[in-house]
Amino acid sequence: MRKIFTAGEALVDIIFSEGQPRAASPGGAMLNTSVSLGRIGLPVSFISEYGKDDPGNLIDRFLRDNGVNTDLISRYTGGKTAIALAFLDEKNEAHYTFYKDYPEKRLDLNLPPITSDDIFLFGSIYAITPGVREKLFHLAVSAFENGAIVIYDPNFRRTHNSEKEVLLPLIKGNMNVARIIRASHEDCRNIFNTGTAEEAWNKVTDLSGCLIYTGGKEGVSVFTDSYRGHFHARKIKPVSTIGAGDTFNAGLIAALLRDGIKSSDIKFLKNPEWKKIILSAIDFATEACLSYENYIGLAFASRYRSASRFQI
Repeated sequence: MRKIFTAGEALVDIIFSEGQPRAASPGGAMLNTSVSLGRIGLPVSFISEYGKDDPGNLIDRFLRDNGVNTDLISRYTGGKTAIALAFLDEKNEAHYTFYKDYPEKRLDLNLPPITSDDIFLFGSIYAITPGVREKLFHLAVSAFENGAIVIYDPNFRRTHNSEKEVLLPLIKGNMNVARIIRASHEDCRNIFNTGTAEEAWNKVTDLSGCLIYTGGKEGVSVFTDSYRGHFHARKIKPVSTIGAGDTFNAGLIAALLRDGIKSSDIKFLKNPEWKKIILSAIDFATEACLSYENYIGLAFASRYRSASRFQI
């Protein structure tokens, strides 16, 4: 059976709008993706760490309640579960303040092999953090060599621009073991100083064979060595864009499973196949933008699950 593994930070998000707290829920980019996948019944395991404290217990219960396997979680006592304050601006886009207190030994667990049938998603600052990156990079290399679909989402925020000279080789290293790079226009601007999708592709074409470039309301562009395509975003009035990229990733992975896509197929996909895949991902992202949740809603998940047959 095909399996999904995601790896990233786990924390509690507290969302503020117009100076007031609006919602509090478990968050982190890969956690958000995992929850959306769990809600549609797909076999997803989340690789992460959080404390043996009340916020950690909140995250743990939430993951389990939403169908996410937590066997690959490191629960620590020498620190506290991370907290993120997300402040929405007038466009309902977020900037963050983080509170973190990790133990000295990070991600203290043994990770399983990832096989050719599986999908592995990793990224964000977590994937380039000392003490974590080494273990995740080794897992990504192994997954890539085994023929798995490895998806890398850099999710690189401008707050880390001062560290970019040190972090750029790590980011490029992660890109080099990815079958698919899924990067936003903000990611590419922050990492490569690019302004267009084509410029971003020119920067990564020697690193990976596929770039999925998400441009918010400007839509999505897909690049491979043999394909170029652009797909329009849905016209909506967003409540929050915090989980948009994360739920896009979930919709992407769900579509790859639904359509039986393997890593060897990616470079041969043409417009009909990419259209089905990307429109599914856009549907997921649009759903997340219509609420303060960072994942697809339960009603959406139920409809999607009923309508789809997954090749797992």
